Amino acid sequence: MPSVPLELLKEKFPDAIEEVAYFSGEVTARIRKDRLIEVCRFLKDERRSQLDLLSDLSALDFPKEALRFEINYHLYSVAHRHRIRIKIRIADGESVPTVSEVWATANWHEREAFDLFGIAFSGHPDLTRILLPDDWKGHPLRKEYPLEGFPEQHPRYR
Repeated sequence: MPSVPLELLKEKFPDAIEEVAYFSGEVTARIRKDRLIEVCRFLKDERRSQLDLLSDLSALDFPKEALRFEINYHLYSVAHRHRIRIKIRIADGESVPTVSEVWATANWHEREAFDLFGIAFSGHPDLTRILLPDDWKGHPLRKEYPLEGFPEQHPRYR
């Protein structure tokens, strides 16, 4: 399956790519966390890819794995209509460099991942809760979070 962004990544950052997957017409490249910022800047600034839109940032929780969290960056080029998903894996308690300086939309996406999963984004300008009240206990999208929440902590929200 041809992908201009993937070919550019393979050309410029062959050592940063850990895995490539194809599913349902979309390309996913898992990359090394320490190369995230330079890869993202390149994909946005390179005229042949011009991935100018971070359309979504999502996280997944795999509590039994050493690299517990997977962060997915869904990138799109308005000009070229290219798409690619970039993934990184991190351990619990490990932080991720913010991409909010690359795409302003990452600011709120990263705050949501912080709020719901407890994933810290280093260098983020305002890493505070965005959906839940400041006094909320825990991160509700983690697998160990109780389905009904913590009753002793949140009686006023029931």
